[in-house]
Amino acid sequence: MSLAPGTSLLEKVCIVTGASEGIGEAIARVLAIDGGSSVVLASRQIDKLNSLAQRLQAAGCSEQNIFAVQCDVTNLSDTQALIQKTLEKYGRIDVLVNCAGLMYYTLMKNGQHDEWSKQIDVNCHGTTNMIGAVLPHMIENKRGHILNITSDAGKRGFAGLAVYSGTKFFIEGFTQALRQEMIEYNIRITNIQPGDVATKLAGRSTDQEAKSKFDGSNAGHKILDPEDIAKTVLFALSQPAHVALNEILIEPQAAPI
Repeated sequence: MSLAPGTSLLEKVCIVTGASEGIGEAIARVLAIDGGSSVVLASRQIDKLNSLAQRLQAAGCSEQNIFAVQCDVTNLSDTQALIQKTLEKYGRIDVLVNCAGLMYYTLMKNGQHDEWSKQIDVNCHGTTNMIGAVLPHMIENKRGHILNITSDAGKRGFAGLAVYSGTKFFIEGFTQALRQEMIEYNIRITNIQPGDVATKLAGRSTDQEAKSKFDGSNAGHKILDPEDIAKTVLFALSQPAHVALNEILIEPQAAPI
């Protein structure tokens, strides 16, 4: 994918959470290989991050430009340490991509309390922890771009995804207010809102009744690939400084909301 005229991601420093698999891994690959950025890979699964780092280096990325850091976004100390380690290595942070997330199909009548809590912790607290940790640096430098991988479920509630939808609606409302606070600091916030994507997320649901009724990944039409979302992130980051892409809704052609 080519970048917009007059823009470049070369020498940008980007943090990608949830980089160990799925959409986060695809975003990290595109930013490193197509965008020429220094990419900090963040996830709880350090073995997978190290494997990805090796594959990126084999694809031609400099070892200096790929940095794997173990981080649990629900742990405030972990997120603060991630920011500090990135600053120690690169001296700045230009881009934060919040991609760490959980999605469980659950029917409220079935009482999957543990899965509800996990989604709220990762999707809501994880996002606010990361943004809260990176903002002091971006505010001091009066520049930065934050991208949240949200969902079309943050635009419309879906049966079987009540709690998940609620977490994504939270991110939408949170970032609408945050954008207004960040105008004076030249910090942009973009929400990428995918529909069904071919990842492992849905397969982790234990409520089989909800999954069998509402999982759209087996609907018979072509759903999105993680690379589709990654290329959308690159497009958003390639825009000139005066352009704010606040929201990008991206869905399978056969399954609009």
